[in-house]
Amino acid sequence: MNPDTSNAAANTITKDFLPLHGTDYVEFYVGNAKQAAHFYKTTFGFQSLAYAGPETGQLDRVSYVIRQNKLTFVLTTALRPTTEIADHVLRHGDGVKVLALMVDDAADAWKQTTDRGGKSYMEPHVLKDENGEIAISGIHTYGETVHLFIERKNYKGLFMPGFRKWESNYNPPSAGLLYVDHCVGNVGWNQMNPWVKFYEEVMGFKNILSFDDNDISTEYSALMSKVMSNGNGYVKFPINEPAEGKKKSQVEEYLDFYGGEGVQHVAIATADIVHTVTDLQNRGIEFLKVPSSYYVDVLDRVGKIDEDLEPLSQLGILIDKDEEGYLLQIFSKPLQDRPTLFFEIIQRKGAKSFGKGNFKALFEALEREQDARGNL
Repeated sequence: MNPDTSNAAANTITKDFLPLHGTDYVEFYVGNAKQAAHFYKTTFGFQSLAYAGPETGQLDRVSYVIRQNKLTFVLTTALRPTTEIADHVLRHGDGVKVLALMVDDAADAWKQTTDRGGKSYMEPHVLKDENGEIAISGIHTYGETVHLFIERKNYKGLFMPGFRKWESNYNPPSAGLLYVDHCVGNVGWNQMNPWVKFYEEVMGFKNILSFDDNDISTEYSALMSKVMSNGNGYVKFPINEPAEGKKKSQVEEYLDFYGGEGVQHVAIATADIVHTVTDLQNRGIEFLKVPSSYYVDVLDRVGKIDEDLEPLSQLGILIDKDEEGYLLQIFSKPLQDRPTLFFEIIQRKGAKSFGKGNFKALFEALEREQDARGNL
């Protein structure tokens, strides 16, 4: 072997000590999982997949697993009032507890990350049933959020041991949602850089984009953000913190109502955002709206696009570009009564960025909602 080639291979291995293959699932702790599952099926087009509860030997909680293409959500609720799940919902309302990541070796992922300073959440162990076995482990990240490492190579079942197939006569059609594009976390004052360091040192991520209060600000509020990505780009975690402004920022509002740090939004990919957003609106999902003036000169800024501008304008879909193409994106209003978790729908046409050119319009739209709630 050529020595240069050997050294390059060694360097690659050294740098990517935590190979990730994407998001395995997102688990939400909610007040009523049965109703939440029905809501996500109805409004987002998920299908029933699996169930765990007392009938399957899980005595303290119930979990419903729903899936759409490569997008899997787990909705979990406590069965008794004096449990960690019940406490989580009491403090935070419905929110994301687990960002589960696909790995080749769950034991090694745990060892690599805990050796580098990660705080263990779940030591490696194996779950088995007649369909094989899944290895699982986990570490803590910001707030009460955790990363689980899921190793599936020896499992042929629907979801994982401890779950049974959930069959339902009610299975609404898909809305065209494909997979998790990225998940954004909100952290407290001056906590962005410590969490950037965590993802760099503990998980081997890189900071691929940074935005300061000059990039993300309006007349009233501001925030700062850094985008962390694993080696192959399959897993991306932007991290936001508040910045000084005349009034309360959206991140401060989130921290106040969530009761601490946590996942602000999950961005979900689609191949046809006009179809998906039209469908979601018809199912009852509400989206943030930007003024029609946004569309007057948007093509001067982003250049030629494949889509007609009129339906984008009618739906409120935002457009931005980078050196590799453009993207289309829109943000829902919060999915629960607390102004916390929301969703982004995104279609990438080559672009790998996160919509920097849309920040001002988006934040002004968010501030109008904040003002209506009396929280600006």
